[in-house]
Amino acid sequence: MRQHQLAIQARSCPEILERILRVTRHRGFEICSMNMDQTMDGYNVNIELIVASQRPVNLLFSQLTKLVDVAGVKILQPKSQLIRA
Repeated sequence: MRQHQLAIQARSCPEILERILRVTRHRGFEICSMNMDQTMDGYNVNIELIVASQRPVNLLFSQLTKLVDVAGVKILQPKSQLIRA
């Protein structure tokens, strides 16, 4: 499995994390690590995800950018580490 690191900027609302996690799971990605911080203005959140899958990360990227409350998604660095199951 390959790991990929994503940075997501989104509007702070109660359901945004649930939506992101649901899309991630439905696209066949496993979450290895997650960090979420609220911005100083309190209206936005920054979410950092490290996900793993055999599937291309662009499949997840394109679906996350379609979410209503997501302002931006960046693929920070592909990690080519192998994960042993």
